Amino acid sequence: MSWRWCRFAELGVDDLYDALALRCRVFIVEQVPYLDPDGVDRAAWHLLGRDATGALVAYLRVVDPGAKYDEPSIGRVVTAPEVRGTGLGHVLVREGLARCAAVWPGRANRIGAQARLQGFYRGHGWEPLGQEYDEDGIPHIEMLRPWQAA
Repeated sequence: MSWRWCRFAELGVDDLYDALALRCRVFIVEQVPYLDPDGVDRAAWHLLGRDATGALVAYLRVVDPGAKYDEPSIGRVVTAPEVRGTGLGHVLVREGLARCAAVWPGRANRIGAQARLQGFYRGHGWEPLGQEYDEDGIPHIEMLRPWQAA
């Protein structure tokens, strides 16, 4: 697995295309139609994971503090369907948390998680806050991960 961590302006057209294609394949085709390019990508770091063949199989973004929440926020966490069940999602989140700790040491991380994935995110230190809410027809819940070393 090779990882690339970069700002939006550094993505390049191929990385941007691959990231949007993977996000669309999973979030829109598999789940529910919604506007994925939400204007927040420009205020985010992007973590792209490519397999040995160069295919993008893992991706997340980390939105800058103040752009969505007061804290940095991991989001758009996605793995390609063909690598699910391999543990790559956990590796991806750990990579993202390590990058957050390097860029924003000592900062908590707040997410808006799909409610069905609370167990996954709790396993990485997030705790639910408040009540579930609807986002694009999918139940979500806000979760906070107090600062801790990744």
